[in-house]
Amino acid sequence: MTTRIGVYPGTFDPITLGHTDIIRRGAKLVDRLVVGVTTNAAKSPMFDIEERMAMVRREVEAIGGDIEVVSFDSLLMDFAERQGAKVIVRGLRAVADFEYEYQMAGMNQQINPRVETVFLMADVALQPIASRLVKEIALYGGDITKFVPARVSDEVIARVARIGRKGS
Repeated sequence: MTTRIGVYPGTFDPITLGHTDIIRRGAKLVDRLVVGVTTNAAKSPMFDIEERMAMVRREVEAIGGDIEVVSFDSLLMDFAERQGAKVIVRGLRAVADFEYEYQMAGMNQQINPRVETVFLMADVALQPIASRLVKEIALYGGDITKFVPARVSDEVIARVARIGRKGS
């Protein structure tokens, strides 16, 4: 029997409750889910790749199942091919996400038509959560505990304490 492998890619800077929801649900669709933690030249990460990998691994352990966390710095479709994946799992929060993800899925299909993209709608309670907004809220001293796992909240708050809050 063939193992169905999926990839859920992201920068996870930091991992949010929205991410963990998609990981939990995405893992039910495949036999093995690879969470791909990537760099993104267009983003200025708060945490380096090793720190993000550690956060994601810790949160994935709490979910259980056949989920692996791997870093990558390449085209997503090349990474998916190396993992033996036939599915890319992506989460959608809003219409703006759809437009971007639709374009990316089309480009990815052109690059590697052997890999399909599957979209999961974010849980209604988690739809507004974005890593970018979590960091911004934390940098201005706001409460992020509703948006990220408890230990991630602690790590973000500690990082903000080191780099300094804005507006103070």
